Amino acid sequence: MKPLVVMALYKAKAGKTSELEKLIHEHFPVLKEYGLTTGREPFIGRSKDGTYIEIFEWASEQAAKKAHDHPAVAKIWEAMAMVCSFEKLENLSEAGKPFPSFERAF
Repeated sequence: MKPLVVMALYKAKAGKTSELEKLIHEHFPVLKEYGLTTGREPFIGRSKDGTYIEIFEWASEQAAKKAHDHPAVAKIWEAMAMVCSFEKLENLSEAGKPFPSFERAF
């Protein structure tokens, strides 16, 4: 089983940036705790429009699917849905460039 690299994009709702940042900090440790990711730490960046980009590795495609049934993961994802929208890469202005770049968020 090969690791699967994923880019998760989160755009904070008005006035919810600090809440979203807290959840982003909690997200990967929970995934890692339950063996759903590789040990490689995520890159967390920010686009020019403020969208956060979290790039990490699922341990496998099966682990990614398993995450959807895990109560601790669901709790974080549900909280995220209250404070952000989940964006598509194509919606970022940087996506139209040959070598998109993002500032490190934290």
